[in-house]
Amino acid sequence: MHAPHFFISAFIYLSAAVLLVPVAHRLGLGSVLGYLIGGALIGPFALGWVGGRQGEEAMHFAEFGVVIMLFMIGLELEPARLWRMRGPIFGLGGLQVSLTALAAMGVAIWCGLEAKPALATGMILALSSTAIVIQTLQEKALMRTDGGSDSFAVLLFQDISVIPMLAVFPLLAASGAKVEHHGWLQELPHWAQPIVTLGAVVAIVFAGQYVVPRGFTILAKTGLRELLTAAALLLIVGVALLMTQVGLSPALGAFVAGVVLAGSHYRHELESNLEPFKGLLLGLFFLAVGASLDFGVIAGKPLLVAGLVGALILLKVVVIYGIATLLKIRGSHRWLLSLALAQGGEFAFALLSMAIQQEILEAETARLLVAVVALSMAVTPLLFILYERVLAPRYTAVSREERAPDRIDEHAPVILAGFGRFGNFVGRFMMSQGVKVTVLESDPDHVDMLRKYGFKVFYGDATRLDLLHAAGIEHARLLIIALADQAKVAQLIAEVREKFPRLHIMARARDYDQRFELMSLGLEAEDSVHEQMHSGLELAVRALRALGKPAYATERAARRWRRYDEETVHLLLPVQEDDDAVASIVRERRIELTQLFEKDRAELPDASDTGWEINRAEES
Repeated sequence: MHAPHFFISAFIYLSAAVLLVPVAHRLGLGSVLGYLIGGALIGPFALGWVGGRQGEEAMHFAEFGVVIMLFMIGLELEPARLWRMRGPIFGLGGLQVSLTALAAMGVAIWCGLEAKPALATGMILALSSTAIVIQTLQEKALMRTDGGSDSFAVLLFQDISVIPMLAVFPLLAASGAKVEHHGWLQELPHWAQPIVTLGAVVAIVFAGQYVVPRGFTILAKTGLRELLTAAALLLIVGVALLMTQVGLSPALGAFVAGVVLAGSHYRHELESNLEPFKGLLLGLFFLAVGASLDFGVIAGKPLLVAGLVGALILLKVVVIYGIATLLKIRGSHRWLLSLALAQGGEFAFALLSMAIQQEILEAETARLLVAVVALSMAVTPLLFILYERVLAPRYTAVSREERAPDRIDEHAPVILAGFGRFGNFVGRFMMSQGVKVTVLESDPDHVDMLRKYGFKVFYGDATRLDLLHAAGIEHARLLIIALADQAKVAQLIAEVREKFPRLHIMARARDYDQRFELMSLGLEAEDSVHEQMHSGLELAVRALRALGKPAYATERAARRWRRYDEETVHLLLPVQEDDDAVASIVRERRIELTQLFEKDRAELPDASDTGWEINRAEES
């Protein structure tokens, strides 16, 4: 092998990821921080196992992971949804980039930089890390929240804004500086350049709409899945290459291509084929960012670097929080937006490289900014932890304390505690049957949303006995507990059982362990419901129907399964702490159930169970 260093570098990168990412994930720090720490350790400024030219090559290769990520994000966004997001993208995103750039420019001038270098610094620091923020939002299931959606909109505008920044930088170059012209586009007349650029975008849209789907159809007929994977990578590489040639961001071009293909039949095929590449290359990108940390610069001026990192994060948080307040974004989402975008971005490295080439910034200043941006990116996972563990819970608690429980002006025979994803099915069905229900819900935002849809829901914590008294629990016939918090469910049952021993209580259970706990508190087995078992059984029944099984046979089997499951719960309750006894009972019951169903099939063939099919046909 002519280049054994390639395998050595690959082994080091992969070892750092495999060893450190699980540790960081186990500690609750997230995978991104694990990659960054791993990269910093193996980088040229720590252990020195990778670095120099190899590190730069790894960074360029890893940036392809960001391109794939934006392509896959585009696959999830249909053009109609993207059009609906135009307000946050250009409004919120435009304000964030412009105001942050101006604020950073002002600080740079105050620190002694001239106007042009300060403007370049402001534009560089206005950008945030698309890769780190989106990866972390997805890991923590925050992408679909208002704060996560707004963060994505701002990041998208930032990617778009890189284009005019690249155009402005040559104008900021020092007099006499040699400005390098990249590609044949610079040799065209000025009036022709935007036409060619627009033509490239139109070509991507046209190809994605008409050419690419037909090409995938032809390749799919071969039955070779690896060809589809190769074609997906070819598509992204081709789009990235085209965007680079016309002076646009490869990531932005990949995003446009993804949006165009969002409605394609091959969308899910593309996602499944590219997911491994995206994850691996993003991990390599984070490792390369960590390896780019120049500990020489940091060690030489530790207080200055720490102060600049803190100042950058504080500046961006203050600016974004102010914009979010102005736009009336709610408090918890306002904090998420502000902290998520408080770091520097990966495009800053490219812009800083251009700033050095065109003599906009001195090399020493640029190296200092590289360290500041990289460290701010490394701190980002900690900011998410601050949001999750400190700010979001405190904000929710404060908002709930400030809002007093509603005055309950009606009493009903049924009190429903909790109207979330589970409780709303219970409540809506009972209401549809003419049963009056008093609904108590502890999430103020959820209460407000439900009222918009016409539901009469009272805000308050159903675990408080004074609120239950206000709801008329003394005269109620039934209390249904649909709360998600297992500890609160057990506490509520115990207190209500003590105060109102004759009240009938029914409750939701997350699993069999909680069912056992509820039964030990005095609930009958039929008064607690396993929230997943019934929906899973319903899906299994529909699956059997899809396979052609008669309706009556499958419904009868499902009823028998439920009855058998209830009997099993009664058998397991006395021995629930004995793992061996539990395992023995489960094995015996499984064999008995199999034999019972085999007996049924022998005595009652499917042909005798078609009565429901005829009835359904007659009804339709």
